[in-house]
Amino acid sequence: MSSTSTAPTSAHRTSTGSRTRVVILGAAGRDFHDFNVVFRDDPTHEVIAFTATQIPDIAGRRYPPELAGSLYLEGIPVVAESELTDLVEREHVDVVVFAYSDVRHEHVMHLASRCIAAGADFRLHGARHTMLPSTKPVVAVTAVRTGVGKSQTSRYLARLLIDLGLRAVAIRHPMPYGDVAAQACQRFATYADLDLHDCTIEEREEYEPHLDAGVVVYAGVDYERILRQAEQEADVILWDGGNNDLPFYVPDLHVVLADPLRAGDEATYHPGEANVRMADVVVVAKCDSARSADIEAVEASVRALNPRATLLRADSPVTVDDSAAVHGRRVIVVEDGPSLTHGSLTYGAGVVGARAAGAALLVDPTPYAVGSIADTYATYPNARGVLPAMGYGADQVRDLEATIRAAVDAGECDAVVSGTPIDLTRILSIPAPLVRARYELREVVLGGLAAAVRSALQLDDIDVQRAPSDAPSDAPAGATLAGRAT
Repeated sequence: MSSTSTAPTSAHRTSTGSRTRVVILGAAGRDFHDFNVVFRDDPTHEVIAFTATQIPDIAGRRYPPELAGSLYLEGIPVVAESELTDLVEREHVDVVVFAYSDVRHEHVMHLASRCIAAGADFRLHGARHTMLPSTKPVVAVTAVRTGVGKSQTSRYLARLLIDLGLRAVAIRHPMPYGDVAAQACQRFATYADLDLHDCTIEEREEYEPHLDAGVVVYAGVDYERILRQAEQEADVILWDGGNNDLPFYVPDLHVVLADPLRAGDEATYHPGEANVRMADVVVVAKCDSARSADIEAVEASVRALNPRATLLRADSPVTVDDSAAVHGRRVIVVEDGPSLTHGSLTYGAGVVGARAAGAALLVDPTPYAVGSIADTYATYPNARGVLPAMGYGADQVRDLEATIRAAVDAGECDAVVSGTPIDLTRILSIPAPLVRARYELREVVLGGLAAAVRSALQLDDIDVQRAPSDAPSDAPAGATLAGRAT
């Protein structure tokens, strides 16, 4: 996004005043998508601003004119959500559209009340108006909350599709926190592509595991363009969702993750409840870490919300690369940032792995927190005790490294256990041994997801053509779905 921006004023109003004036509430993801597919070319509506929350340093920028279209030659300002009431009143806004995720239902309605009191209508876009159809089959992975296990489920499904002889291309939910115009449509096939596009820690956490499995990843801002380009090399599109957002594409198979460690959230968070109600398959994850009563409570809740969905159970086993480097040591644990922040978790795979490996002490990094990491603890006190891998920009990456270094220099930390899906040593200089805690999906009863995939893609009724035998063994199979209508 351009860094030069001013808040909108009444001067932005058209001379006729006939266009419906719109503000979109967002967090640099769903909001841009909804604008692109609903408002960009609509002459009856005028989007005067986006608002920003959840993600640092995205307010004060502009959605660029290169992506905003011919009706917005100067682009669209992005302002802080804290300015919402004043914005609605000052600009005589007609409609406020809510377009971000992983928030309680009452959070949405508090915002609605503010908008209504200020004089605007409040709108939530339905899936039908925002999901794009694909010419290829789409398998979508979403969740009820951030940090349930979408990433390992997406990887698991990618391997299933490859084993069936299909070329799966993953399209990841947007994370455009830098130059939005340059991020319109991005393709990642190698680690060099990550460096080329100056990917953040959050982006690397989602892309690297797919690349390790030989799966091409697309992401960006313009998801119509992304889809059409991905369709050129895919037999199946794998939608790898973010937060608990709805899919951007019409799914042939919609797999939703539910979390028994946060039982009840499946019915109290937006748009996670909508995902449950839309799901073809609901996977209750982390069963190896949850109480039986909580697993059963989540299953009962899902059945009440969506009786037609197939219910499956899965474990999230954690393995540590080098247990000997952890056993008896004092360790700082680095966990996935968003899972701790708006995901509300207090720990993740890193803590599970460190404890299983026999760490003598989990060092609280809070006293050593630097800059934005200290700010994160102030905003999300639930994250204290572990180190959130905040990496939305270069400053946060430096603060993350400085926090670890301060603990090591104080003689309080012998090693670092990383529960993030990436190799942090590629982007951080860590003055202590780093051990990775890895996690995957393991079905409690093997075969449920494979059966769902075969049924949704009609693989029992069609010929699956495998890749030539001389294809590289680590490459995705270049197969086609013969006989599928497009």
